[in-house]
Amino acid sequence: MTLYLPFDDANKQRPYGHCLVAGIDKYPRSIVRSMSRKAILKRTAIRPFVKMVNYNHIMPTRYNFESRDESSFNGLKESVTVETIQPAKRTHTRLAVKKIFEAKHKAGKSKWFFSKLRF
Repeated sequence: MTLYLPFDDANKQRPYGHCLVAGIDKYPRSIVRSMSRKAILKRTAIRPFVKMVNYNHIMPTRYNFESRDESSFNGLKESVTVETIQPAKRTHTRLAVKKIFEAKHKAGKSKWFFSKLRF
């Protein structure tokens, strides 16, 4: 998971510490040279998610995706807010997150981020 915005204080809707998380639901798959252009586009597609998560359901890791290239995440921080995860705006938010994640994947940096955690 990439971006999270913490909310340590509880509120009426969520009586626990929680955070807003943007991450990858469907990871890109590997490709080979003999695949067609259509197959490559389909296999490299990323399906993101944006949701509120309880702190108890988050596993901290030593990996940090933001610290390496802060400038590329300015658009992500602007597009993912509490107001944009409302049901009416959530699809637009997911599309914005998808564009940012796919651009990072095509750049070829942080390959560990675009693979499933195996444990």
